[in-house]
Amino acid sequence: MNEYVPFHTPNLVWHSTIAIYLFLLGISSGAVQLAIAYRRTHKLEKPNENWIVRSAVFLGTVPTLIGLTLLIFHLARPWTFWKLMFNYQFNSVMSMGVMLFQIYMLFMVIWIAVLFKAEIDALIKRFVPKLQFLTSWIGKLERIFSAAEVVLFILAAVLGAYTGFLLSALISYPMLNNPVLPALFLASGTSSGIAATFLCILLAGKLKGDSHEVHFMHKFEVPIMVTELGLIVCFFVGLHFGGGQKVVALHNALSGFWGVVFWLGVFLIGIMIPLIANLFASDRLKYNVKFIIWVSIFDLIGVLCLRYFILYAGQLTVA
Repeated sequence: MNEYVPFHTPNLVWHSTIAIYLFLLGISSGAVQLAIAYRRTHKLEKPNENWIVRSAVFLGTVPTLIGLTLLIFHLARPWTFWKLMFNYQFNSVMSMGVMLFQIYMLFMVIWIAVLFKAEIDALIKRFVPKLQFLTSWIGKLERIFSAAEVVLFILAAVLGAYTGFLLSALISYPMLNNPVLPALFLASGTSSGIAATFLCILLAGKLKGDSHEVHFMHKFEVPIMVTELGLIVCFFVGLHFGGGQKVVALHNALSGFWGVVFWLGVFLIGIMIPLIANLFASDRLKYNVKFIIWVSIFDLIGVLCLRYFILYAGQLTVA
């Protein structure tokens, strides 16, 4: 059998681009939620120098913009994408997603501008002095910063859940039309955001494995992975007791190529190995930089496999 057949099933509407898009949005959502939680629970004299915050600036914007670019080129006529940016259809999940992106990025810019006011001011004075009025604008934004940060946290969570809503709107596919998907994608996205932040603070920030930031992030790993595992069980149980085509969809998804992707990529590499590693590793090993990096990589592989599995296996069966 041709190895590419699993990626070219007869009922396929959405392809790999969408899986990567959903993966990138999850990272953005999780990293921003983590950074805001850290900043609001710690009195940071210079939050702009903290590596969890710095990581969120990168992970909150770059993956989102890359994902949006992929989505644009996935459209049949990408040059007409600008129409979606201004013509909202409140009965379209995709259109609502575009609106969510715009609001999310607006509050992301406010958050970054206030936290990195000094750096932005220095860059403006050095390269474009005529834009110094922007510094005073940022000063005015400081008055609403706390409220804006809360809104950004909520928007990041909604963005994580939205990736699940986007797929669950495909009502003709029994496996995808599942109310558990938004919660599952929110949990797995948060997990991937934490894993990506680990890689940023350890590889780019050169922080030690026993740093305060690492200790803080470790608190969330096991609860989120257990939650993710529980939601996956709920997802499959719902299909099993759904009867009819839902049972057929469950059988098709967990057999053949995509069954291997789930059991090996999602369940073993993405959940069980990181979960067992965090539960049973000694403190010395748990706070070892190389150990954390490997666990984070496994986590990211698992979340990416989950996106591919849900997207492709979910389109194997039509109602």
